Amino acid sequence: MGILGGYTHKLTGLGTLVEKVLLPVDFSHYIPYIRDMCSCSTYKKGQPWADASAQAAKGEFRMKTSQAWSLVGGLSKPSKMPGFGYGLSALDCKTGSKLRKIAGSICSACYALKGRYVFPNVLAAHKRRLKSLQHTLWIDSMVHLINSRKSKFFRWHDSGDVQDLEHLKKIVKVCERTPSVSHWMPTREVGILKEYKKTGALPANLVVRVSATMVNGMPHKFHEHSSTVITSKDLASCHLCPAPEQGNNCGDCRACWSSSVLDVSYMAH
Repeated sequence: MGILGGYTHKLTGLGTLVEKVLLPVDFSHYIPYIRDMCSCSTYKKGQPWADASAQAAKGEFRMKTSQAWSLVGGLSKPSKMPGFGYGLSALDCKTGSKLRKIAGSICSACYALKGRYVFPNVLAAHKRRLKSLQHTLWIDSMVHLINSRKSKFFRWHDSGDVQDLEHLKKIVKVCERTPSVSHWMPTREVGILKEYKKTGALPANLVVRVSATMVNGMPHKFHEHSSTVITSKDLASCHLCPAPEQGNNCGDCRACWSSSVLDVSYMAH
């Protein structure tokens, strides 16, 4: 028996589906990726690579939280929110990079391109996270980290956005394997979301909110959940984010994660 990403797998015969995870017959497929993780500084403090290599060959590799953290580039902890998050650089937004050039768009004064988001260490972390998206063990590592935090709420992309259809599919897999966690993902990538919805439904514990294009703009209609940015409280179409009135903190509000709240409006800042 071996454990990968917080799930137990039987690695004999033709492979066994356990808790929605199907491992390949030949576990050696994972060895080069495990070697990558074992080369990180956090791992060198623990078990040497020789032991891990032998464990991988026998299907007995146990992922450590420090390894998962290093592989995906860590999680974020937005101070206003009830749980952890994951962000990429807003400089790598596909649609957002175009909207930044349009006056009055919700991206024209992007909060994720100023303050702590442009500190060198934060930019470096974002680059590591972007690169890690191609890693075979990215899904397993994210599942492991989210489960290890023992938080009931998770936000995707407190900065940045989904990169492509494969990225969104991976996020969906993570959500499916963390069913006790409520996930929220704001996005401007309408095309990617449309492509995904042609292939299947989003998991019940993931609320994707399509952001309006312009400040004071109308919510998008093609998707059931949206968000808007407004300059006056009177323009709120459904739920007005209460954070500005309570120390810039979510408090006990969980509207962003709630599938029953169709639109959340945020005051422009």
